[in-house]
Amino acid sequence: MELSDCSNEYEKLVVRMNMPRVVIDNGVCPNSTVVKIDSARSPGILLESVQLLTDMNLWIKKAYISSDGKWNMDVFHVSDLNGNKLTDENLIRYIEKSIETSHYCKTEGYTGLTALELTGTDRVGLLSEVFAVLADLECDVVEAKAWTHNGRIASMIYVKDGNSGTPIDGDSDRVQRVEGQLRNLLKADDGYQNDTRTCVSYGGNTHMERRLHQRMFMDRDYEKKFDIEKSPIVSVQNLPKRGYSVVNLQCKDRLKLLFDVVCTLTDMAYIVFHAAIRTVGETAFLEFYVRHSDGHPVSSEPERQRLIQCLQAAIERRTVKGVRLELCTADRPGLLAEVTRVLRENGLNIARAEISTKDGVARNVFYVTDANGNLIDPEIIQSIREKIGIDDLSVKEPFPISCREAVEKEQHQEAQDHQGRYGGGTVLVSLGSLVMRNLYHLGLIKSYF
Repeated sequence: MELSDCSNEYEKLVVRMNMPRVVIDNGVCPNSTVVKIDSARSPGILLESVQLLTDMNLWIKKAYISSDGKWNMDVFHVSDLNGNKLTDENLIRYIEKSIETSHYCKTEGYTGLTALELTGTDRVGLLSEVFAVLADLECDVVEAKAWTHNGRIASMIYVKDGNSGTPIDGDSDRVQRVEGQLRNLLKADDGYQNDTRTCVSYGGNTHMERRLHQRMFMDRDYEKKFDIEKSPIVSVQNLPKRGYSVVNLQCKDRLKLLFDVVCTLTDMAYIVFHAAIRTVGETAFLEFYVRHSDGHPVSSEPERQRLIQCLQAAIERRTVKGVRLELCTADRPGLLAEVTRVLRENGLNIARAEISTKDGVARNVFYVTDANGNLIDPEIIQSIREKIGIDDLSVKEPFPISCREAVEKEQHQEAQDHQGRYGGGTVLVSLGSLVMRNLYHLGLIKSYF
């Protein structure tokens, strides 16, 4: 046996010894499934575990993270989108296998596609113009995501040639035309392009949402001042005797919240040694004990402020804005450009977009507001649905409230009313009225009176 063969076998042994060990238990907690992960400590391993769980649309309601010496011990309490335990044995086995192989086998890839990365100044109708340019250049959009935050936009778009179905990066002249036209669209209002970035690459294993965080972080979207009343509560304090910085966050709970926070800490080169995450009602509390990759805690006030601003921005980027529109229809050339053109012509701004095409079916999600970032007149939504297709375009709540949850919350509200917790004579609107009002604003009912 040659030395190279011995080296390969040794490396394989090391990999097998250090692979994460996963235990999934449904008997510990009455409302969630417990996922326990033991793994050798290595850069980014925590982010990969959280990323895998959130990519499966699992809601992490509670977590305990500890890293002592060279070993990680992580415990996650997860549920599905309806708040239920995981009971599908096939899904449980898939989670176990995915986590055990995640650090050595990347699962997300876009083979045979060309990746376009865009950042610049956001404005009404910008995405519509981007998709129109791509359609004119015969580039079919297969997968795309776009985020907007603080007047900036970041988008990652996977395309292929509309005729041959092959990547476009083999034609350098075509790539230059695509980049040139997109760069012109992304120019700031003052006409300068120094804050505009475009990038073309081939396929790869890039995780789209992590890359969007990185793009917006590099674009310094966190520097604009926030509305203090609406910003997540973030504090950073040092423990000099233990050599940690303690990061505390409090905000409204939502799907993928932990991923967004851990992703930002990782990209800022902070290592999480211990953490505790819990949810009380609709509020999430997250606490992290971190050090910078150089082994030191936060060492200055500017660094502390920057960390706070970046974490606030990471949470705000994915915060649901506006009305959620879902398009599901047979794919065809120019479909995306046509749909977004209708939205633009009706004065709608796309605050966030998720584009997917598979097996000839387009499944697109748009979060839309009016030009000023406010809710949209239900009549405009109805008009847009008639133009695009009533059966193809639907209005969805971001996370529908189940009937059971609605009843429980309404009963709790009524109990508070009777106890007079908010003082005599105060009129409180019942949850049922609020639900009906939301349905009215979304155009799903004619009246709620």
